[in-house]
Amino acid sequence: MIELIPAIDLYNGRCVRLTKGDYDLRTTYDADPAAIAAEFERLGYRRLHMVDLNGAESKHIVNADVLRAVATTTNLTVDFGGGIKTDEDIETAFNCGAAMVTVGSVAVTRPDLLRSWTARYGADRIILGADVRNGMIAINGWREDSPLKLKDFIASWMEHGIRNILCTDISRDGTLEGPATDLYREVMETFPDLHLIASGGVSDIDDIKALNAAGIPAVVFGKAIYEGKINMRELWDWQNA
Repeated sequence: MIELIPAIDLYNGRCVRLTKGDYDLRTTYDADPAAIAAEFERLGYRRLHMVDLNGAESKHIVNADVLRAVATTTNLTVDFGGGIKTDEDIETAFNCGAAMVTVGSVAVTRPDLLRSWTARYGADRIILGADVRNGMIAINGWREDSPLKLKDFIASWMEHGIRNILCTDISRDGTLEGPATDLYREVMETFPDLHLIASGGVSDIDDIKALNAAGIPAVVFGKAIYEGKINMRELWDWQNA
């Protein structure tokens, strides 16, 4: 059964969602991130994906206090990404309560640094952020395209022990137009040992059921929650029926 991972994207300490990674297409929701996280836990969810959008924009962690608040008031297993560029950043994330970190840009711009992190913290605590646009990896808050193809990028880091991959189809993120199920299925066919976390475009429970039927191990979803497109209790009941 697919693992369900609700998402909280942070901007200026609040819960927001972008459309296709565009900061100008930002919707701010009038809700406290720690309160949202507590509600997820109350409903039975065990995982949480948090993204520091200020961090991605400024290239260093900004919303560490929000991470700490969530980690100290819930028992959720939190993975945290956005702005993790230095040893200090990753130490801050772990010290503030992240169980895992999601790293994308550093894997492209400073692979030696990411290799040192996998050696120091363990590859199981690193989630590789594979953000893809037109088949190529994008970095730095999706504002820059790299010359790396998705499958080459994944293969290179699997050689270093990383098995957790968060793959986001940027063209679908925040659109509620449905996930790139065919892309994720193709990735799983190429890398059957991968723990792939699908991200981007989830609009309703049927999308998640389709990903489950395709054999995708996990899914991150956010905007559909905040727009009322997914009933979190109904989704939990489906998974645990």
